[in-house]
Amino acid sequence: MGHRSTPTMPPSAMQRKTTTTEFTATFEGPGTRNPRDTSRTPGGSSSGSAAAVADMQVPVALCTQTVGSTIRPASFTGVYAFKPTWNAISPEGQKMSSLTLDTFAVMARSIADLQQVSKVLGLRDDEPPRQIPLNEATFAFVKSPIWPSAGPGTVAALQRAAKILTNAGAHVVEVTLPSEFDDILSLQNEILEAEIGVAFHREYSTSRDQIGDYLASIAQTAHTGSKKAYVRALDKVAALRPKMDEIADRYTAIVTPSAIDVAPKGTGTGSSDFNAMWTALHMPVINVPGFKGEDDMPVGLSLVTSRFRDEHLLQVARQVGGLFAAKGGDI
Repeated sequence: MGHRSTPTMPPSAMQRKTTTTEFTATFEGPGTRNPRDTSRTPGGSSSGSAAAVADMQVPVALCTQTVGSTIRPASFTGVYAFKPTWNAISPEGQKMSSLTLDTFAVMARSIADLQQVSKVLGLRDDEPPRQIPLNEATFAFVKSPIWPSAGPGTVAALQRAAKILTNAGAHVVEVTLPSEFDDILSLQNEILEAEIGVAFHREYSTSRDQIGDYLASIAQTAHTGSKKAYVRALDKVAALRPKMDEIADRYTAIVTPSAIDVAPKGTGTGSSDFNAMWTALHMPVINVPGFKGEDDMPVGLSLVTSRFRDEHLLQVARQVGGLFAAKGGDI
């Protein structure tokens, strides 16, 4: 607060603030409610962005994602969200939590709005995207290493999505990732905690009584933990990125969970485990709504592709989103 954006800060120059968790880096919500059910969380850290878009207070909200701060809230509130390739859009002007993970993102109620904002912010693929007929498309359904934690809403949504796409003429295959991806959540967390600790060292050193216990603990640990473990995690994840790109490029898009299940009750932001992998791999992700779980609460699914194929992914999501909206609620 109190900082005025300069013309060199394109995303932040357009913003009016919605609520977030503390510094967009903690797990307890700021008191914002889910407009689909006010007893439930809208997720986080982009809590206010998700609630404002879902409640039709704004058509578009700008966000960031360090782990799952954009995709998960969009799933919980039933809106679209787009986390582009890491560094495809400048993050200049925002308070960084993690240089390796922080990614500028957008929420909206339509893919058309996501495309328009992305165009304004200069997002561009190397080659113009083309519309791929669904009968020529192949979708890889990836459950990821943490699939056993998926709740009934997410399980049903993934099953329903496969049926919808198959009935539309698309080819659907289930893909199991190589075992070298099994540790990516722990690697991502190693990077996150090391970099959050550095990012909030000043706040910890000068204003300890004004920050929460989680941030204080991370900042303290970062300066006593092993830098070798941090470097090892950076190197391992960096080596996995081109391998995942190669897998993704075999398909029109990957389909994978956006959240463990529907939004939980209370103010906790929910688990980001299904999001962490794609953020660490720097891949573009779009939450596509259309499904429902417990108490008719929204459940979204993620479309993912290789790095810097963002416009392609938006084009695919526009086709798939229409199908999911029309057919996702059918039983």
